[in-house]
Amino acid sequence: MSRALPKYNKRRVTFIGGAAAVALSGTVIAGFALAGEGSKSDGTSARTLAGPGTITCPDVKSKLPAVPASAKAEVDRNLTLLNTQIQEANKRLVDTVGQGGPNFVQNAILGPLKDKRVSTVNRIATAIGRTAAKPQGLDSLAACTLNGAGTNAGGGAAGKPQAGGNTGNAGNTGNAGNAGNGGGAAGTITCPDVKSKLPAVPASAKAEVDRNLTLLNTQIQEANKRLVDTVGQGGPNFVQNAILGPLKDKRVSTVNRIATAIGRTAAKPQGLDSLAACTLTK
Repeated sequence: MSRALPKYNKRRVTFIGGAAAVALSGTVIAGFALAGEGSKSDGTSARTLAGPGTITCPDVKSKLPAVPASAKAEVDRNLTLLNTQIQEANKRLVDTVGQGGPNFVQNAILGPLKDKRVSTVNRIATAIGRTAAKPQGLDSLAACTLNGAGTNAGGGAAGKPQAGGNTGNAGNTGNAGNAGNGGGAAGTITCPDVKSKLPAVPASAKAEVDRNLTLLNTQIQEANKRLVDTVGQGGPNFVQNAILGPLKDKRVSTVNRIATAIGRTAAKPQGLDSLAACTLTK
């Protein structure tokens, strides 16, 4: 059985209803405002995601000859490593959007990736070559490319040029003032001596060992030149990521070739790759 509400209750209900309507209207208005802001934010995020592009590399597996059963495990392991290297490079591409000058991607990502791939495909060729004809020219597949590049050339994290205009900051490629300072400003890269740690080198291996010892020196010279040429580029980890890391990868490959050359006719020296890491001295 229903009862009519007292007049003051009706007025209270009406007032509450009106307040609820106002509150509800306010929520809707706020909702529209937030939706508008969200759309703008979404558009920015979309530009960010589209910005870095994607690194693609030539397929190595399809270029290999028949792989001997004795080499299959090592070859498969290195083919997997090639894929891992690309994934890591693509992740780094996203993580470093907006860093460095116009050559940052080449110097800090594509260059080091190529060096790693050269080492990896050479290990594949060596593994096959132990029991079959060693495939030649695989290192021509080492270089990778950046497709759909957008903001990595110096844009901000939201895909817009940062204040100061890094997108066209040619000075970042080789700070003219600092580049002339040579080793004084950039420091010097020094590496452990490999030659003094070698055992007696068989005559049959001498030419190959000497060639690779010379290559070790060349690699250090190139790294020191790059150190000078890239002064002012990248963040605090630029030298480690773009110069010292790739140099270590090259040296690992080179000292392994020295060890392999000696090991063909004598005891193969162990642990030479512990001499691969170099340091920056200011």
